[in-house]
Amino acid sequence: MPLPAPQSRTHLHTRNVVYRGYHREDGLWDIEAEMTDVKTYALERSERGPMPPGTPVHDLAIRVTLDDGMTIREISSAMTHTPFGECQQGNDPMQKMVGATIGAGWRYTIDRAIGGADGCTHLREMLFNLATAAYQTIPSYRERLRRQAGVPAAQSAEPPFYVGKCIGWAFDGPVVQRHHPEFAGWQPIKRVGKTEAG
Repeated sequence: MPLPAPQSRTHLHTRNVVYRGYHREDGLWDIEAEMTDVKTYALERSERGPMPPGTPVHDLAIRVTLDDGMTIREISSAMTHTPFGECQQGNDPMQKMVGATIGAGWRYTIDRAIGGADGCTHLREMLFNLATAAYQTIPSYRERLRRQAGVPAAQSAEPPFYVGKCIGWAFDGPVVQRHHPEFAGWQPIKRVGKTEAG
């Protein structure tokens, strides 16, 4: 269903964000993110002077190289257009993400390494959402390669990472019943911490 028809309005701003996933010949994975912000009207910025309509306020890119375990092996970022020259200082701190693993606590991992004034807000938000692109790229293609090689699927006592993470994949929902009936109604084991156990 499309959105309902809008009221009369004037288009002012467009943010485009694109993620692309790649399988490299060396077996690693590249996930790339690009983000641009443009205005439909002319801007006059003290740092950049006159900016005609369509001139990027931001034009940023990230490439993250991952292994099969979703651990970052390499990271690169580029800031072709930024509001201030000082924004370029956000590139170097990105190297602190090398060795980090995409998974539970990903937002915390990013904030701990490059949060606040230790990094760039926009690179952080791109990096956070890059995790979804990595999960859309890597597991399904690895499954495809496994099927092409005739390797049987490994059985797991744990549900796939995406089950229980959204309304469509709810443990008590019809999608899980159809595609992963072995996990229908599944409940994770609650671990008792020291404070709870006494």
